[in-house]
Amino acid sequence: MGFPGTVTYTHGHAESVLTSHRVRRAADSAAYLLPELRPGLRLLDVGCGPGSITVDLARLVAPGEVVAIDPAQEALDEAGELADELGAAGNVTFRRADVMALPFESGSFDVVHAHQVLQHLPDPVGALREMRRVTRPGGLVAVRDVDYRTMTWAPPSAGLDEWLALYREVARADGGEPDAGRHLLGWALRAGFAAQDLTVSASAWTYALDRRRWWADRWAQRALESTFAQHALQHGLADQVLLEEISDAWRDWGQEPDGWFAMLHGELLARLPA
Repeated sequence: MGFPGTVTYTHGHAESVLTSHRVRRAADSAAYLLPELRPGLRLLDVGCGPGSITVDLARLVAPGEVVAIDPAQEALDEAGELADELGAAGNVTFRRADVMALPFESGSFDVVHAHQVLQHLPDPVGALREMRRVTRPGGLVAVRDVDYRTMTWAPPSAGLDEWLALYREVARADGGEPDAGRHLLGWALRAGFAAQDLTVSASAWTYALDRRRWWADRWAQRALESTFAQHALQHGLADQVLLEEISDAWRDWGQEPDGWFAMLHGELLARLPA
């Protein structure tokens, strides 16, 4: 995912980041939404990135239409190629657009979905209002965001402690809210959704056993080559020595046979009055 204008996407589009995003699927990233989907719905996927979740959603609502947007053209190009490869291109369209000014008529979609988007925005409440605007009466807005402060792991690692503290500093310096998951309910209420129309939940990603080293290797690379690393230096929050120490800490942790890492995500379904 990328963002236009003054909005900064802290992760960026390094290969180590995209590799992490490509493995995401609707089953592990939108399970809270799946029971609400059925064939024939028109769905907007906001911040689609490389499209791995999008193509799953497109299959679930086919023959309904999916429109997927992202401000980063390189992400849209890759998402389009994935849809072609997996045979999902028949009912999905990829388009460059900004969630703060969606280029759609009011009430255009049955479902508006955003995964890991609001945490990067300086005005998540405004984004929710815009998502609500393009949702039809009786339709659904669905958002899921991680809460970095809930990240936990074993065995203990001072280097990972440094990484988490630094990431949260960099994300806030970029104008985002890294602990977004816990704020989704409050943001939705401020955006004008009624409490009785909201369903809130949480779910976790866990990395252990065969997934442990993969996750550690991704972050060992991201600590050195991603936009997060660049911005840590630009904001004066870290130097190259610290980033290298964090990268080494990730690789060391990844070698631990009992290594375990988990992160909580906030989830919210907001139903518009019919």
